[in-house]
Amino acid sequence: MNQGLLFVLALAPIAIVFILLVVMRRSAKLAMLVAYLATALLALTVWGQAFSTVAAATINGIVTALTLLFIIFGSILLLQTVQESGAIRAIRNGFTELSPDRRIQAIIIAWLFGSMIEGASGFGTPAAVAAPLLVAIGFPAMAAVLVTLIIQSVPVSFGAVGTPMLVGVQTGLGSSAEVAASIAPLSVPEYIVAVAANVAMVHAIVGFVIPLMMVGMLTRFFGANRSFADGFRVWPFALFAGFAFTVPYYLVAWLLGPEFPSLLGGLIGLAIVVPAARAGFLMPKDRFDFPARSAANEHWFGTLRSAEAEDMAAAPAAPGRGISLMRAWSPYLIVALLLVATRVIAPLKAALTSPEATLAFTDLFGSGINATAQLLYSPGSILIIASVISFFLFKMSGAAYGRAWSGSAQTMVAAAPALLIAVPMVQVFLNTGRGPFESMPLVLAEGVAGATGGTWPLFSPLIGALGAFIAGSNTVSNMMFSLFQFSAAEQIGLAGFGAMIVVTLQAVGGAAGNMICVHNVVAASAVVGLTDREGDVIRMTLIPMAYYVVQAGLIGMSLIYGGIWWALALVWLAGVVTAMAYNRGATNPSTVAA
Repeated sequence: MNQGLLFVLALAPIAIVFILLVVMRRSAKLAMLVAYLATALLALTVWGQAFSTVAAATINGIVTALTLLFIIFGSILLLQTVQESGAIRAIRNGFTELSPDRRIQAIIIAWLFGSMIEGASGFGTPAAVAAPLLVAIGFPAMAAVLVTLIIQSVPVSFGAVGTPMLVGVQTGLGSSAEVAASIAPLSVPEYIVAVAANVAMVHAIVGFVIPLMMVGMLTRFFGANRSFADGFRVWPFALFAGFAFTVPYYLVAWLLGPEFPSLLGGLIGLAIVVPAARAGFLMPKDRFDFPARSAANEHWFGTLRSAEAEDMAAAPAAPGRGISLMRAWSPYLIVALLLVATRVIAPLKAALTSPEATLAFTDLFGSGINATAQLLYSPGSILIIASVISFFLFKMSGAAYGRAWSGSAQTMVAAAPALLIAVPMVQVFLNTGRGPFESMPLVLAEGVAGATGGTWPLFSPLIGALGAFIAGSNTVSNMMFSLFQFSAAEQIGLAGFGAMIVVTLQAVGGAAGNMICVHNVVAASAVVGLTDREGDVIRMTLIPMAYYVVQAGLIGMSLIYGGIWWALALVWLAGVVTAMAYNRGATNPSTVAA
């Protein structure tokens, strides 16, 4: 078959998702159902896959979706527990005392706390933990989802104690004898450590402005003035927080390797920024808050309750009035400690991931496809354990805790249809390389590589982002495309350092793609009770994602070729920030959908 036609056909499922979800603003359930049917039809006909392969990939997707729903349930349960106990009021008051400014709260909770959680657990957990916490202290649900997705960029390459590098890139490159010969005298593990240092460097150069872009997006889409400039007024604090994370993040990657950059970077950043904020360092003179709900767009809000809303109707003796700030935060500290312990303590990790603790369906329908679930190792289990501990810690009544479980189950059920369709579609798409043609993702990557020639590094991050958008995972994107990226670099004469930078750009782009991947958006929306607004969220996150992949490509070209490319990278950064600063939307948010 003609390669051009094959490229168009491979692109069709992604185009369907984009058109229905982003352009036409249909629900994720409808968009992913149509995309699933199109993908399955193409797999069975053009790609020549056996029906058993499509069925097995679908089952694998359903199992994966159920594990995601387990995490969603755990995250909502913890939040509902903190709310029902009244502890959320202490958390809200603590942030109000630190700063009542929503921009500052977003930087601390989403950027720093979220990055630390990403480093410990990965796999979308920051949105599951931070987004409902933001809603509980008064953020509109869509705003909470937006800021927690935007930070799914810089820390993602080293999420889950380095899984995208240690599993993703290493698996992608480790099976190739050609790679082993090309990188000698380095071994593949040594090469991965070197790649990781470069990944952290590129992320730091590109991502130090993410807190600034994040608060600009927050005020542009959810402020009364609908202006990026309202967010940019906290630029000194935002850039301070950006460097407070990215500098230690890079140093940890350079000195210690790929396991701890995000985890320690987030922890060190919090240790620097929170005391600075408490001391009033670089604090803005103005204060930003969201419009009153009566003047806001109703589409911004989900079904989770905020502490403000509860307080308006609360009796003077409402639960939680006497809970200290440290005690109120203890459930989240428990989550962080358990995540680190289960990922770092080798015997504990081995026990939780052992065959005895793994639910496995091997060789489904004779296809060679396996489906596994490690529920004890899942962040969902840790979140549920933290909720149970909190029940005793806060001395809750059985009725209050029952409401927490009931509300969590209802929210999880509402999220289930979209995920139970989206993830199987992804798995069918990924498993189309068992016939006469390479898999759909590789067909797309080879098509782009063939059209770009020597400027391939400029487009390498886009391929990584495409992989994450399709697969919902930086790790899977790196597994799919690392070897392809390495080979493409060598084919255009970029051996040695040049090839390493191209692999670096794959990992960086794969991280950035998490901002827009459908099942991350669905899962993040689900935990705050926001349904059928996934397309609006992706329309917004496309802005920082586009900045990220273009700037990463320009930095890559600068590292390889130098000269004018550094100037172009500066021009791109200045152009994006300037365009945002002068952009302004309608000033009546009640009449304009985000």
